[in-house]
Amino acid sequence: MSQNVITAELRDRAGKGTARATRRAGKVPAVIYGGKKEPVMISLDSKEIETLSRKAGFTTKLFEVKVGKDAYHVLARDAQRHPVSEALEHVDFLRVDPKTRIRVAVPVKFTGSEKSPGIKRGGVLNIVMHSIELTAAATSIPAAITLDLAGLEINDGIHSSTIKLPDGCQLVSKDDFTIATIAAPSAIRSELKEKAAAAAAPAAEAAAAPAAGAKAAPAAPAKK
Repeated sequence: MSQNVITAELRDRAGKGTARATRRAGKVPAVIYGGKKEPVMISLDSKEIETLSRKAGFTTKLFEVKVGKDAYHVLARDAQRHPVSEALEHVDFLRVDPKTRIRVAVPVKFTGSEKSPGIKRGGVLNIVMHSIELTAAATSIPAAITLDLAGLEINDGIHSSTIKLPDGCQLVSKDDFTIATIAAPSAIRSELKEKAAAAAAPAAEAAAAPAAGAKAAPAAPAKK
């Protein structure tokens, strides 16, 4: 997992007033917490952290935050934005080490579509889960889970019970769930419905034939 370096400055104290002053100075207030150590109050360059926070996987990447002579290995756990301007207002970083395990949502990527018979026939990749929740070591969170579509026919699917996860990763859910399927296009769905209807017609006719051929029961004699 690639590591990104962020340069930060210490803040003297916490509080709303200090945070507002930090933002007026073109900085974003932040805090480093966890690891059974005291929180470290810092400020970040607004342009640098804004760019990083907009990139995919911001909360699953390992960062090294340098504060003077000190360096902290962290994960971004929360990025608070202004409700109107959406400007970044505060970032929470979790201090981690190789023993730290964390729950994260990792994006799913697909390969091998050119080797899927179902897609070649016009089938459509229907993505049910765009990310999968895992527990993993904080220092080795995978950037993505890559799944192969090779060999999949129409109506085939990829399920959580069949995927291979990177070493040290475990699924949060114990249930078997569908991640993606190869869905039939409308033309093929119509064809399948017509075939099913045609196959069912003889059985329906056979069931109706005895009733149609049966003789009517004689009427009971009228009582005198």
